[in-house]
Amino acid sequence: MSVIIRDEGFVPEDYTGDWVELPSDTDPETLAQHGNAPAIRIAFPSFSDGRGFTLARLLRLGGFQGRLRAHGHVIADQYAMARRAGFDEVEIPADLATRQPEDQWRARCDWRAHDYQARLRARG
Repeated sequence: MSVIIRDEGFVPEDYTGDWVELPSDTDPETLAQHGNAPAIRIAFPSFSDGRGFTLARLLRLGGFQGRLRAHGHVIADQYAMARRAGFDEVEIPADLATRQPEDQWRARCDWRAHDYQARLRARG
């Protein structure tokens, strides 16, 4: 079982379509072929593998408008980066959700207000 995280916290699965599954080592040159997919799920085999963030950003810069989900070993501290990279949501294994409960994720859900540039603007 997996847990889905969005800005409002843990939410039930609501997507019933098929996913385009991309591993973290997907060649960025091949991303354009997925541009019209309704939903893409990018794998994160470990929290230290950040290639998925790059893939998400490249997809969004290339015009991808569909649902984009980070899937796997993403930790709560990475939620803001995932959203800024272009992910709509994160899917984590249930055991990770037990170790990092919803309150830890919700603490990072205001991802627009807690970046470096926002802090600089607030001081100016």
